[in-house]
Amino acid sequence: MRTARFVDHCRNCGYKLWPSSVMASAAFKAWRAADPEPRARVSRFDLALPVEEGVEVDYEARAHELGIHIFPNSNWPFVICLGALFLGLAAIPFASEARIALAVIGGVTFLVGVVGWVWFEDVKMYEASAAGGEAEH
Repeated sequence: MRTARFVDHCRNCGYKLWPSSVMASAAFKAWRAADPEPRARVSRFDLALPVEEGVEVDYEARAHELGIHIFPNSNWPFVICLGALFLGLAAIPFASEARIALAVIGGVTFLVGVVGWVWFEDVKMYEASAAGGEAEH
């Protein structure tokens, strides 16, 4: 009769996994009895998640049902971050010409991002009120 060897400690960190090997053996046997699929047909290295075909979730409709407001997608925050990056680089003690150039590039990029986000995204978000119509509440 073949007996299984159980590891009492984690192989990575040495943490004690089970109070005793008897309890580990009982837990393994309970798991094996409750597992619907025989382990011989499944690789222990199989990491593929089960795929549910035909399930598509409309997150905007679901959020609307729950009363959650989702802002429209925008790329302007990336432009703002790029401007902040150049402004941060201007704070590093380089030569004064390089610092001034980085500050100008960063300031202009940052302002373009803020103006674009406020100007263009507000028009997208509040189209009905910008056109003079009654906004949906």
